[in-house]
Amino acid sequence: MFDLYQSQRAMRAMRQTAMQRGVVAILDVGTSKIACLILRFDPTPMPTEGVGPMAGHSAFRIIGAATTRSRGVRFGEIDAMHETERAIRTAVQGAQKMAQVRVDHVIAAVSGGGPRSYGLAGQIALSGQQVADRDVAEVLSACEMPNIGEGREVLHAQPVNFALDHRSGMNDPRGQVGDILACDMHMLTVDSHVIANLIHCIKRCDLELAGLASGAYVSGIASLLEDEQELGAACIDMGGGATGLSIFWRKHLIYADAVAMGGAQVTSDISKGLQVSLATAERMKTLHGGVVATSMDDRDMIELGGESGDWDHDRRTVSRAELIGIMRPRVEEILEEIRARLDAAVFEALPSQQIVLTGGGSQIPGLDTLAPRILGQQVRIGRPVRVAGLPEKATGAAFASAVGLCLFAANPQDEWWDFDIQPERHGARSLRRAMRWFKENW
Repeated sequence: MFDLYQSQRAMRAMRQTAMQRGVVAILDVGTSKIACLILRFDPTPMPTEGVGPMAGHSAFRIIGAATTRSRGVRFGEIDAMHETERAIRTAVQGAQKMAQVRVDHVIAAVSGGGPRSYGLAGQIALSGQQVADRDVAEVLSACEMPNIGEGREVLHAQPVNFALDHRSGMNDPRGQVGDILACDMHMLTVDSHVIANLIHCIKRCDLELAGLASGAYVSGIASLLEDEQELGAACIDMGGGATGLSIFWRKHLIYADAVAMGGAQVTSDISKGLQVSLATAERMKTLHGGVVATSMDDRDMIELGGESGDWDHDRRTVSRAELIGIMRPRVEEILEEIRARLDAAVFEALPSQQIVLTGGGSQIPGLDTLAPRILGQQVRIGRPVRVAGLPEKATGAAFASAVGLCLFAANPQDEWWDFDIQPERHGARSLRRAMRWFKENW
């Protein structure tokens, strides 16, 4: 039997231990690349807004960084365990060599797994007493557990709003007096097998997992401005094998989803359409690709190249307009799928409807012209925020998830398992049902 609540608390404890030692590794296992960053923390925590024992953040600096080509990963999920293990070891060893320090704990991101969002609500009676830590834990446990289905794991369970009597929109109700305390909580679930495979692969690399986060969530943390997170904005992380979507409002994640398509599918379309190798297709996409053709592109000829030994076959040329004609339909399909997800999340109801594109796929030329036609006019291409010690080659949009994981590690959002909830002493039926469900399905 495996108790999710206790396992998440154990990972939080490992994270605290790693921070006390001063270093922790960040691991972004993607379809196209695997990135590892090593952070050195200032041992003195700095207070910030929030509730719960995890509130607060620490200053950090990146002292090691390494990337390698991803192997054995498809659609953001591990497909070949041995190949992924070797790639992770290569990235971690490269970062450790640069930092000249050994790391034992890593915090990883999950980009696949079919994320699903749920909104939960609960309330308790206070009888005019001051709100204490135990009251916050009790109102979180009072949230009704939805039927998330078999084979799903809760990756995030974050309180996004507190209300005390008639006052809503509170971040921290502790110390205030009232009669009714209510809470809104966002819960994100993913496929449990995807999580289990990632954990197993990390353990095979002789590393301890100190935290897990949604790739779409951490990309939003890194790419959205503070005002955008406050007023309501969506972040679209166009990765190699999956495109993640996260929606923020009042600086909290309120919705996340993913589409199992990305830059790898664009490369595959080029390879099939032009009958070239995947390596050649990737080179053409990177150097000559785009999604908006002009009259000049008909005369801009590209030599395909190749190593087949057939001179005529290897010296073929295509116009850039033909290349764009292959890439554009797939990019449009990805954006239309994201548009459907935004409509399902009622994104238009938010005060601000800013959309930020990030990830490696967002660097395709012409995307800033095509995306507004499908997603709406308020679209911009976003880059991750700059953090101390980040190498220049890792400042691009392709590293949004990795940078977001750094911010997540240093300034974690409070989760349900950060609070001391004792189910055997609590009478809430919803909590007992949730804990029973976790134990039966693990």
